[in-house]
Amino acid sequence: MLRIEQLTKTFGRNTAVDRATIEVDRPIMLGIIGRSGAGKSTLLRMLNRLTPQSSGQVYFEDREITALKGAEMRAWQADCAMIFQQFNLVPRMDVVSNVLHGTLNRRSVLATMFNLFPQSDIHRAIDILERLGIAEHAPKRAEALSGGQQQRVAIARALMQDPRIILADEPIASLDPMNAQVVMDTLRRIHEEDGRMVIANLHTLDTARRYCDRVVGMRDGRIVFDGTPQQLTTGVARDIYGADAGFSEAATSTAIETLDATQRAEIDAARVTV
Repeated sequence: MLRIEQLTKTFGRNTAVDRATIEVDRPIMLGIIGRSGAGKSTLLRMLNRLTPQSSGQVYFEDREITALKGAEMRAWQADCAMIFQQFNLVPRMDVVSNVLHGTLNRRSVLATMFNLFPQSDIHRAIDILERLGIAEHAPKRAEALSGGQQQRVAIARALMQDPRIILADEPIASLDPMNAQVVMDTLRRIHEEDGRMVIANLHTLDTARRYCDRVVGMRDGRIVFDGTPQQLTTGVARDIYGADAGFSEAATSTAIETLDATQRAEIDAARVTV
């Protein structure tokens, strides 16, 4: 379904991604882990064609994505939606309009200039917000929402594109443990209920083990691990992160054991609505 062959990106003398090769034969939730600077974000940006590769190819259903140009490349970027760590919303714009921006790739220049959306798209945007448990915030400015709520708005915007693949670049890195769990629950349910492939860059081992069907580990631009969550032992993690015997998984944890009963109840309520 998705085939990455010897994908490489260099910046001058520095190699950000070094001959990455991954093959995925069905829609799964794939986690990519590694320390900062390992090449995770660059890899996702090449998949989405935001960053051109230096060499190598990407194929989706036997179509070479890295050869696409112009309108065909833009169509692929609609099929391969990106979610970013910093949300990339328009802060002073209302939530539903931010979600509707997921349709910009298929709208005319005139409609975009005057912010004109068909009623069918508006209803669909609200339905998606309802699915993600934040429909009541639709008329609010995006900047008025919490970080976790803003990230769910960003996910809703991605869903407006009706993508085949969702790429999430450190989607919980700037969130507290409670909101991180709600966002990851959301991505997992989208994968399971919609049958969409989700590829997420993650810093944390516990998150990768809990939510992902498969985990890829990157170190210095190279893939050094590709296996199941069960195979992601502490020893393997130590190698991925380039750590010594003193490495502790607690340093990468997003566990919520320290949250109080009220916060746990809020997470359980959010799971019901997601």
